[in-house]
Parts: sequence; C-alpha cells; structure tokens
Amino acid sequence: MSVAAANEAGVRDGIAAVVVTHHSAQTIDECLARLRAADGVVQVRVVDNDSTDGTLAIVQRHAAADPRVRFIGNPDNPGFAVGCNQGARACDAPWLAFVNPDCLPEAGALARLRAHARTLPGQALLGADLVDPAGVRDGAARRNDPDFGAMLRGPFGARAGRPLDVPADDAQPLQRVDAVSGALMLMPRPLFERLGGFDPAYRLHAEDLDLCRRAREAGATVAVANDVRVVHVRGVSSRARPGFVEWHKHRGLWRYFRRFEAPRRGALVRAGVWLAIWLHWVSRLPAILSAR
Repeated sequence: MSVAAANEAGVRDGIAAVVVTHHSAQTIDECLARLRAADGVVQVRVVDNDSTDGTLAIVQRHAAADPRVRFIGNPDNPGFAVGCNQGARACDAPWLAFVNPDCLPEAGALARLRAHARTLPGQALLGADLVDPAGVRDGAARRNDPDFGAMLRGPFGARAGRPLDVPADDAQPLQRVDAVSGALMLMPRPLFERLGGFDPAYRLHAEDLDLCRRAREAGATVAVANDVRVVHVRGVSSRARPGFVEWHKHRGLWRYFRRFEAPRRGALVRAGVWLAIWLHWVSRLPAILSAR
C-alpha cells in the first residue's frame, strides 16, 4: 500500500479528539502532547470557553506545530456540552473521542477503545478505566443511573438504594454499565449524530449521564474498557469557581430527573426530589464559602 493510500485509510477510520477547556493551563499542554502522539488520532479540536489563565496560548502553540490541531475560542463559557458539540461539528473523522483537558491517555488508549467498539454488535459508547495520578480508580468511570427514590430515603441515597458508582469487574475486559464518565468517552460519529449530540441545556455535570442513557435507549451498548487505563487528574478547571460548579451540578441533576424520571412519578415524588436536590446544594454552601 502506498503512503497516500495508507493516509487515506487512516482518515477513513480515524479518531477526532475533542477537548473542551476552561482555565486548563495546568494540564492542557501534556494532554495535547499525548493526543498528538496517540495512535489513530487524525484530528484534534480544542474548544476554549473563555480561559484567562494562559490556556489559549498553549493551545495555539500546539496548533501552530501540528495541522491536525485546530481551536475555537468562545468569548464566554457556554458550558461543556455546547463545547463538545462545537468540536464535533468542526471535524469529520468517523470516530469521536471526548477527552477532558485533565485526562492523560497513553499512546494506544483511544485506538484500543476503538478496537473494543468494533467487537460489539451494533454501535457502542465506551469509557476507560480512569485513575488518579496515584493509580486510585475513579468511581465515576462506571455508574448506574441515579436512584432518585433513594434520595427521598436519605441524603443522595446515603441510607438506602442503589449506589451511583459500580465496582470494577476486571474479569470483564468490557464491562457493561448504565453510564461512563464524560471525562473520556469514544463513540462512532453516526451514533453521536443520531443522538443529536450532548444536550446543550446542561452547563456542567450530568450531561454524560444523559448522553449514555439516550444511547442505551437508542439500542447502543454503553461499557467501560477495564483494560484501558487513563490518568485523570480531576478538578483542574473547577477549582477556580467551586460555587459555580456545585450550582450547575445540582441544576444538571434536576434536569436529568425532569427528562427521564419525572414523567412517570407522582407530584409528591417530584416535589420531594426537587427539595432533596436543593437541600443538598444548601448543605454544600459552607464548604463552597470556605474554599473562596
């Protein structure tokens, strides 16, 4: 096969990595260096949501050095979901990988996820085994759908109900779950387009739960590749504005409930879940204020 033919074949089966940044200067340099070195990545799209910490200068340096890297600079912060959708529209590779700027994938990680997806019948949305820099697993990598009934029996299900995090089962290279973390997920572009992308009404948090649930309802498989480990530093962008993050985390959970659960719940349950969500937000205020 000629070099030109090999390049064309790579593009036809290539991966576009979409990264949404906001005050991500601490990790974006290494993240982009790794994505540029990653097997199968033919396009990198960075959408910056009004960073003021030097993030955009780092991204511009990578874009000047590598034509696969392009960026969109938003004048404000429309949210993670909007940024992901912008990045997906700005590329045309057949596979989409959404990668947080604080995720540091090894060279073969995304290609191995793509290989796993090919082994499954139909379409699949896959996540990776996320760990912190010390190697401790992130419970958010494998999740059940939220148990809203448990909220009414204790604070966010603390006393009863199904836990949100799912234990890893290393006997299964591909472990089917209700949802994976939006910190790193890969899917074929046709599935993303069939779902209409991320719901832009989510500003932060729960948009990954929403996308995974809609993917399952559309007949796709949602699973975690337990043999693809990726370091996730976590919380780099959120440290500057903990109050903003907590507000939108709870707002996102309420939107998720209204979309998927409220239509089949009675008025008292709907009111109870609303109260439980916002009482939990109030309980977080001391920690938010002390972090300022």
